[in-house]
Amino acid sequence: MPDIAERTRAARRITVTGRVQGVGYRPFVFRLAADLGLAGDVRNCTGEVHIAVEGETAAIAAFECALVEQAPPLARPELATSQADEWRGAEGFRILPSEESEHAAIHVPPDLFCCDDCLAEMADPGQRRHRYPFTNCTQCGPRYTIIAALPYDRPATSMAGFDLCPACAAEYGDPHDRRFHAQPLACPACGPQLSCGDLAGEAALQAALDALRAGQVVAVRGVGGYHLMCDAGSDEAVARLRERKHRPDKPLAVMVPQRGDDGLDAVRALALPDAAELAALAAPERAIVLVRRRADAALSQLIAPGLDEVGLFLPYSPLHHLLLAEFGGPLVATSGNISGEPVLTEPDQADDRLAGIADCMLHHNRPILRPADDSVLRAIAGAARPIRIGRGIAPLELALTEPLPMPLLATGGHMKNALALGSGARAIASPHIGDLDSPRARQVFEQVAADLARLYRIDPQAIACDAHPSYATTRWAEQQGLPLVRVQHHHAHASALAAEHKPGITWLTFAWDGTGLGEDGAIWGGEALLGQPGAWRRVASLREFTLPGGDRAAREPWRSAAALLWEAGQDWSPPIADPALARAAWGRRLGTFPCSSAGRLFDAAAMLVSGMAQASYEGQAPAGLEALARRWTGPLDGAPTLPLQADAQGVLRIDWHPLLAMLADDALPREQRAALFHESLAQAIRATALALADGSAFDAVGLTGGVFQNRLLAERVLALLEEDGMIAHLPKLLPVNDGGLAFGQLVEAGAVLRR
Repeated sequence: MPDIAERTRAARRITVTGRVQGVGYRPFVFRLAADLGLAGDVRNCTGEVHIAVEGETAAIAAFECALVEQAPPLARPELATSQADEWRGAEGFRILPSEESEHAAIHVPPDLFCCDDCLAEMADPGQRRHRYPFTNCTQCGPRYTIIAALPYDRPATSMAGFDLCPACAAEYGDPHDRRFHAQPLACPACGPQLSCGDLAGEAALQAALDALRAGQVVAVRGVGGYHLMCDAGSDEAVARLRERKHRPDKPLAVMVPQRGDDGLDAVRALALPDAAELAALAAPERAIVLVRRRADAALSQLIAPGLDEVGLFLPYSPLHHLLLAEFGGPLVATSGNISGEPVLTEPDQADDRLAGIADCMLHHNRPILRPADDSVLRAIAGAARPIRIGRGIAPLELALTEPLPMPLLATGGHMKNALALGSGARAIASPHIGDLDSPRARQVFEQVAADLARLYRIDPQAIACDAHPSYATTRWAEQQGLPLVRVQHHHAHASALAAEHKPGITWLTFAWDGTGLGEDGAIWGGEALLGQPGAWRRVASLREFTLPGGDRAAREPWRSAAALLWEAGQDWSPPIADPALARAAWGRRLGTFPCSSAGRLFDAAAMLVSGMAQASYEGQAPAGLEALARRWTGPLDGAPTLPLQADAQGVLRIDWHPLLAMLADDALPREQRAALFHESLAQAIRATALALADGSAFDAVGLTGGVFQNRLLAERVLALLEEDGMIAHLPKLLPVNDGGLAFGQLVEAGAVLRR
């Protein structure tokens, strides 16, 4: 019969999965075991943590609960297994060297913001890391951009070339220190350093600040790449940046100092954030958040021309905190790149490619293994929803209700590109890459595709790609020698939304965007799809029109306006050099495409309401139209009703024709026309959903595609549908635009392959 001591003690072997690497989880386990008087060890095994523990039975039970409930704030642990083990009589608790694990589910953490403890240390003149711009600990600092391989140990990061000094080594080995086993650990004596020309360290930082105060443009190497920074309150400085970067209108992000009890006082001085926006600004992801600008904001009017919102974000790296605190005001912090390309990461790239833009270069020598641009969020219907996922959010892991039949890579679209990788019931969405028009963008796309597969140790057995044969992603997929699943563009949008919410139900999904190759060869973009992943059916669409110029229409709104007016039989002359030639070519159907795109409908409305014939960036016309509409506070009861008519295939067509007279009516204020346009479309979606509810059974309505980045339209549609008792959803975890397309391709391809 065992004695009482034996009956009250136990030994267990525990496996913890989830996000448990790069977040201080092993040191947490060590301290937890010590506090509870337990013995044993903890070890990293690629994508999971293995724990052997023994001691009092009650203490072990408390230990298991605390592994999840008291985990470090940035960890996302899951208790995978807990099994009785042989009593070994261990003495003390140890952290063992990491081991490879062939079958582990790997979780790569995104880059983390600088925590309050590190900020306080940087501000203390008595600390050896006073004003050190690369301060970090187990709860903060870079991760995704420095990890070369897993398990997550210093030799497998870009910090491998920085040998720890004795003081840092002591911190690293002290179980009671908050830097115990902090892999990016560094200090001024042994870590990365700043440089600006021939200057280093604090002198380099001061040179960059002097340049900013003088109204110059400074290229600053950050966590995931370079920012181009200048005084956000100076018209001259912002105009100089715009001219040099050939970016005349596209909004510029603004980084603001962290001030006040919640850090957001400087934000409130510039904008009117709501509760969701305040929460998003203060969240650890430190994303750029679109907020309504104050009329008296001390910001250049050139920050976001024609818009009533500005993208603000707080500093997230120690270097940014130093720059913003000492500069004392907001700074433009836009991607350091040639417009349209991924953010630059290397000093030699910046010296070469940004030399004509930046007056000053603030470099550092910590290698960046892969780019990570800033994430962008917009609050819609009370939730901060991503416009772009990047640093701080991605790589983003999502659970699949239906496991994939084989490991898959999804290549996304041509614009706003991001990738997705999936195996079993797991999907990983990559950070934003961007538009794939340039050789460098395509090179980064290939690098990220290879990095994802290598980091997560997932070997794709097939590739899902867009059905459009001319996309760079499709052409690349065709060259890989793997089986292809070609996914129709709007089916991918619909599947992404369904998988994020409730994949097992029947959806009526409105997929509205700018361009997607339809099943009939036309340009789709105003679609309603009924079904679920792997079984979508087009049941409604905007009335088709003939679009001159194809892809050029996204930057030339006059083409969309001409298409609608000429289709309606009106003799309209676009504001171009040879309108008669354009009209004749359209009449002969030369260089034209059949189109049902809601995005192009917005472009046409912007042309007719505001006279915007040319756009300098995609989405400029719709964004400006929404800003105009938000200024209208009058009645909306004059909004034209858009008729529904079934075509020969039984697809309900929403007729845009009644909009034209109202949009061209100069007797109405521009703001009113813009608002009525939005109201007409919202009511048309409602009418379509009600008409389809009569003969089709669906459980929920989805809104997806880039058009629903429009807060005014999306919120109005949601309100109308909810008035009618319908359940309606927008994406919340992934971008509603093409940035979420790859995840949808993964889901749709998996469904097709299973069937």
